[in-house]
Amino acid sequence: MLPDFNALAVFALVAEEKSFRAAADRLGVTRSAVSQTIRRLEETLGVALVSRTTRSVSLTEAGERLYAQAAPALSDMRGALDNTADSRDLPRGRLNLAVSSIAEGFLSGPLLAAFAEQNPDVRLHITVTDAEFDIVAEGYDAGVRLGEVIAQDMIAVPVSGDQRQLAVAAPSYLNRFGTPAHPRELSAHRCIGWRVAPHIAPYRWEFEEDGKEFAVAVADTITTTDMTLMVRLAVAGAGISFGMEDTFREPLARGELVPVLEDFCPWFSGFYLYYPSRRNMAPKLRALVDHLRASRR
Repeated sequence: MLPDFNALAVFALVAEEKSFRAAADRLGVTRSAVSQTIRRLEETLGVALVSRTTRSVSLTEAGERLYAQAAPALSDMRGALDNTADSRDLPRGRLNLAVSSIAEGFLSGPLLAAFAEQNPDVRLHITVTDAEFDIVAEGYDAGVRLGEVIAQDMIAVPVSGDQRQLAVAAPSYLNRFGTPAHPRELSAHRCIGWRVAPHIAPYRWEFEEDGKEFAVAVADTITTTDMTLMVRLAVAGAGISFGMEDTFREPLARGELVPVLEDFCPWFSGFYLYYPSRRNMAPKLRALVDHLRASRR
């Protein structure tokens, strides 16, 4: 007898949530109903799919295989149903985005504010993070990152022009300690570094000379996980800092910071909105893609 595909969808939710109760909450049914559905599916297939304890739920080896094979098809089916239900192609619902903290242009405000105004039925949920993870597995509709780190199986839409990283310092600092002529001279300077999290190594200072890329291991006098603080410290003359040019754009324009070592700072591909290749794109995501393309024009 063929299994009940509704039961397969319930099983997929249990696998995603690692919890009968959480799956029941998403379905709007009782925990007992979910448990009975999984039990009937196991009886139909003649194999145990879920290991249950009083504290946790995990998949058996057979359950892992079934979920790995069924999850993509179920995701496509959900997408097809969502698109069919929204036959007028009206963008609506929650749009989950994971955005790099250094995507200054995307996060500056006007672009997202205009999108929100034009699409009042879309609820934007933006997580600013520099952690590397699978956006699909974590439940995000799309992400924004530098093009060089986006997986090749993703669709990518540019949200900025080419970018570059700059070393910068306040004029007051350079008047006191001099201006380095080559990145290797940074070891003799006070440097302000940035890191994603306390347990992660500071951001690498990468340069280019004669077409060859190289990194410099600077001895950071100060490191911080707050990029705004990094900029403020540089403006205050605490040392030389390094990051995306857009991060320093305003203090550079005001003359509070000046670039150093520009000849060693190459341009590279900028930021992209990326999302998985699917036949049925949700109207809310399509609306964002169209908005980005229009703003680029």
